Amino acid sequence: MKKMIIASLLLTTSAWASPQIIAHRGGTADAPENTLPAIQLALENRAQAIWVTVQLSRDGVPVLYRPSDLSALTAAKGNVSQYIQAELATFDAGAKWKEKVAGTTIPTLKAVLERWPDVHFYIDIKSPDADPAEMGKQLLGVLKETNSLARVRVYSTEDRYLDALPAEVPRFVTRSETRTRLANISLNHVCQTPAKKMDAYWYGLELNRKVEVVEKFTLGDGISPATLTWDKEAMDCFRSQGNAHVILLGVNSAEDYQKAQTLGADGVMVDSPAQARAWVK
Repeated sequence: MKKMIIASLLLTTSAWASPQIIAHRGGTADAPENTLPAIQLALENRAQAIWVTVQLSRDGVPVLYRPSDLSALTAAKGNVSQYIQAELATFDAGAKWKEKVAGTTIPTLKAVLERWPDVHFYIDIKSPDADPAEMGKQLLGVLKETNSLARVRVYSTEDRYLDALPAEVPRFVTRSETRTRLANISLNHVCQTPAKKMDAYWYGLELNRKVEVVEKFTLGDGISPATLTWDKEAMDCFRSQGNAHVILLGVNSAEDYQKAQTLGADGVMVDSPAQARAWVK
């Protein structure tokens, strides 16, 4: 019955929010991140998609957890890769949350996809020590087993994980290419073409991203702070290069949501779906 209720919720809310509201780590400001209760709450707060962070256990199982060390969120210590999945399932990822929440053990990606078969998920690979080819293999296995290839898209801040994905796994354009192209538009007003031909281009980057600009001089480098920001020129450039979809990260205020809406972004990643409900009119 729970699955039927959730599916109905998505059908009735999918049209009301544009850009799409995406719950960052399941809504990291509202509940213990990357846990089943967080995802459930995000959907109740009308999130239209869920962004989850995935690492590999020692026995090669994709599980939901983001920090590099388990001590950040649990009572355990060490990397996720030091433990088999059965051990990780006993750790409470809500141990350091401001209040006790039931059911916050570290879930597997498979369990999440099976529990919410009608929800769209963005999967962010954050595994610091996993072999990229092994990560791709295990991800593909889970996506096929749960019949989820049509409702997921994979992201990573590290190009090597996207480059190693099997061809059939939907993915974002690499972060480095997205950042470089946005920098050329923002700083040089140069619209670059994509590095390779794709049927659809999915881009994910912060609405405002602080960077350092390095200038090369005869006597050394000059380094200056700068902020890359999406504007109409940037959005028009990305849209002009084919079937492009832009997901803006770090949208956590009504002002930023309205800007993303004006720009015509396809989705915004928010920390608090509970707060985001008030932004949609």
